[in-house]
Amino acid sequence: MAEQARGAASPARYGFTDDRADEQLRAAGWWTDAGPDQSSTGVLTALSRAADPDLALRGLDRIREADEAGWPALSDALCQNAAFRGRLVAVLGTSSALADFLVGAPGEWRRLAQDKCTDTDCFADQLLAAVHADQDEPLTRTAAEQALRAGYRGLLLEIAAADLAHVVEPVLEQPSYAEVTANLTALAEAALVAGLEVARAELKSKDLEGTRLAVIAMGKCGGRELNYVSDVDVIFVGEGDLQLATRLATNTMRVVGNACFEVDAALRPEGKAGALVRTLDGHTAYYQKWARTWEFQALLKARAVAGDAELGRQYVEMADDVVWSAAERENFVEDVQQMRRRVEKHVPSELAERELKLGRGGLRDVEFAVQLLQLVHGRVDTKLRSASTMDALEALGAGGYVGLADAAELETAYEFLRTVEHRLQLRRLRRTHLFPEASETAELRILARSIGVRPERGRGEADVLLGDFRRCAQRIRRLHEKLFYRPLLQSVASVPTEALRLTTKQAARRLAALGYAAPDGALQHIKALTAGVSRRASIQHALLPVLLDLFADTADPDGALLAYRKVSEALEDTPWYLRVLRDEGAVVERLAFLLGTSKLVPDLLVRAPEVLQLLGDPERLAGRDPDEVAKSLRATVRRQPGIKAAVAAARSLRRHEMLRVAAADLLGLMDVRRVCEALSRVWVAVLQSALAAAIRKREAELGRKPANIAVIGMGRLGGAELGYGSDADVLFVCEANDGVDDGEAVRFASSVAENVRQMLGQPSADPPLQVDADLRPEGRGGPLVRTLESYRAYYARWSEVWEAQALLRARYIAGDDALGERFIEMINPIRYPDGGLDAGRVREVRRMKARVQTERIPRGTDPTLNTKLGRGGLADVEWAVQLLQLRHAHAVPSLRTTSTVNALAAAAEADLVAAEDAESLTEAWLLATRVRNATMLVRGKASDQVPSSGRDLAAVARVLGYSDEDDPGEFLDFYRRTTRRAHVVVERVFFAD
Repeated sequence: MAEQARGAASPARYGFTDDRADEQLRAAGWWTDAGPDQSSTGVLTALSRAADPDLALRGLDRIREADEAGWPALSDALCQNAAFRGRLVAVLGTSSALADFLVGAPGEWRRLAQDKCTDTDCFADQLLAAVHADQDEPLTRTAAEQALRAGYRGLLLEIAAADLAHVVEPVLEQPSYAEVTANLTALAEAALVAGLEVARAELKSKDLEGTRLAVIAMGKCGGRELNYVSDVDVIFVGEGDLQLATRLATNTMRVVGNACFEVDAALRPEGKAGALVRTLDGHTAYYQKWARTWEFQALLKARAVAGDAELGRQYVEMADDVVWSAAERENFVEDVQQMRRRVEKHVPSELAERELKLGRGGLRDVEFAVQLLQLVHGRVDTKLRSASTMDALEALGAGGYVGLADAAELETAYEFLRTVEHRLQLRRLRRTHLFPEASETAELRILARSIGVRPERGRGEADVLLGDFRRCAQRIRRLHEKLFYRPLLQSVASVPTEALRLTTKQAARRLAALGYAAPDGALQHIKALTAGVSRRASIQHALLPVLLDLFADTADPDGALLAYRKVSEALEDTPWYLRVLRDEGAVVERLAFLLGTSKLVPDLLVRAPEVLQLLGDPERLAGRDPDEVAKSLRATVRRQPGIKAAVAAARSLRRHEMLRVAAADLLGLMDVRRVCEALSRVWVAVLQSALAAAIRKREAELGRKPANIAVIGMGRLGGAELGYGSDADVLFVCEANDGVDDGEAVRFASSVAENVRQMLGQPSADPPLQVDADLRPEGRGGPLVRTLESYRAYYARWSEVWEAQALLRARYIAGDDALGERFIEMINPIRYPDGGLDAGRVREVRRMKARVQTERIPRGTDPTLNTKLGRGGLADVEWAVQLLQLRHAHAVPSLRTTSTVNALAAAAEADLVAAEDAESLTEAWLLATRVRNATMLVRGKASDQVPSSGRDLAAVARVLGYSDEDDPGEFLDFYRRTTRRAHVVVERVFFAD
């Protein structure tokens, strides 16, 4: 029991590990044989909360030994004044250097007993008073430096105490990071003012009349973001006698450097090799003619802090003029990015992960990203023109240049790293940016406690801090790479500043020069998009200068801008829309091309906006497996509660896929065969889903299922060769179930088929979903659905050669698998007749072709530019291929395919056509298909006619791979040349005996 009592009364319970703690506490009068003195409980609790309780107690003991006479007053204040106790103990438990100051300057602890520990408005007066030492004239040289050092350290003590006290006494208010850095900056400014006063006194024998000197703060001092231990970057600007001004500047640097901190003037023109002091005109000439990119970046933080106020003001005005035009310099963005990479390379690899300032995920990552965004966008948006990193980051978020979540995350991470940096520097008042190694557990624990980090489940303070630091670095690096290397930055920087002012007369002239046919109308669109003060308007203001240039490179700039306005207005409530455009440069470039090229894409985009997010990822945009797409579509539709919901879901998914495929097609990411296959697979999945939903509905109404149904794809659907505007040619076949007569089976199947056609064919803003059954026996006059046996009887008795030709592309696509397979088996002898076609039927096929091409080409159009019926077009090639199939497929199994291209390859392999002829026909068929698709995308409506002039022709040519500098007539010449060669081959093959 006695041992337990002694353990309970041990100093160890308060966190002390030093063997001398008991002795030191007794000497202070706070400990007895029975344990802590009753009046000192608060002191001991405060010591236990210090970052390093042993260090704090040791500091108090040293102060007691240095000033025994003053100790009783100090001890009483500690016991009775919680605010004072929190400040002093926090400082002593964190900083051995400030403890040394308190030991060497008895009585300075009284600074911390004041109601308000820091008052920045009085800093300059206090330091000036220190160097004057109650005299009219200031001290000089060593005496001045010593006085300034003491005054500076005393004020630094006050700032640190206010910063740290909440850790020891949680009831005390914690100053914000911005308040702490502002206090430190105010102290540095006061030191420069006092140092300049001493420097003037040292040159009292000289005639300084007419000699003016202004001190311009740069870097963290300019941004009011100083650390506890920093070089203070300055630039000196003078007028009058520059030799005297230079001596004045040199003396100021010496006095302040010896007393407070190093004053670094290396950011001046030409660096350390340049003159220390230049005139305002000299600075101006240098920045206009010789300055490098990094120097403008440094000038972003220029701020006059001491000396001649008017000269300082003029310098800052000059700096503003050159800084906010710097982004127009050639390769500006690339230069800034390259500089960051150079800085990073200079960090030793073994220290890179611990380097708070220069390493990956360090402070410089945040600062470079913020400054680059400021310099690019701040040319027009004056709200971004702040020297403070945190203020600028907040403005970038508020203005929409950075996502709010990203800005908040960067602010939090930056503040955390700066706080860690402050605590590391306070320890010994040495400049350091190196985070402790993971193995330095004791150092990490002290650092964590100084910040206020507390242990978590199973993890001590050191582990918690280490984890927080690593996560913080990862977040900063991720966001740095996202923002700093954003492609949009280079694009915005390349736009002249005046062009960024989007609604001026100069902007109208620029739009006309860029190729906008109606610049006044374009300005109205711009005003509508950027109206107001919302974040949305701000983001649009940042995006539009780039988009206007990108639109100008398309075939229809005016149409692109109008489409962009419609899309933006339709998606204004979609939270990620503008964020994707702002953050993904590739998305902006691709969207601009799509909007300036296609009338179909904008219409689809407003109803399938999710596809926009795929534009930045070509693999996701173009790489989807058609089978997986179809499977997903069927599964989604199957989950819908009724046929209307099922068809709506099918339409929505088809729209998404059509837009995805169209975008990939226009961007050259999918070849024409993959496009046709993807569109065909989607159409098949829609039919499968709609048929299944219609069957379920009708079966529920009847309470049974009288028949099985199969859908046979015909034409381009059967050949998996659908385009964007193609109808779905089909046949419906049914078969009665047991106990059901054919009449009832046909009625059931007909109601299902008609329901499918009506539901899918309802008017829509999307390309139509027209189910066409006109290729059925007896055409439109025949029944919509027949039984398998009815089809068999019809084809055996009544079918004509054109019907056998149509069946060449028949393919089972939906419904009952077994029924579909039996239908295909039944028609094989019809479409692949044994022995081929006799001479009479061959002549009939040839007559039909001639009649179709004569009667169906629209009058007044150029027959050489009709993709379907024109010379060497789709029909020309298909008639030749299908005649080969009708004549030879019975003997050549590889010809038994619904694909035109595959049939041509099989014909060449079987020596039915020469290889070069097959190649010519394939090239023409693929070209005509591609041009037909491109025309649909460009015009927004189906057309077989190739545009022959104007913007539509230019747009189709661009889709086909011609640049905006090429004459679109070259594309027409190529099309005519290719189809003419193919037509010659068709004539030879089609009429060959």
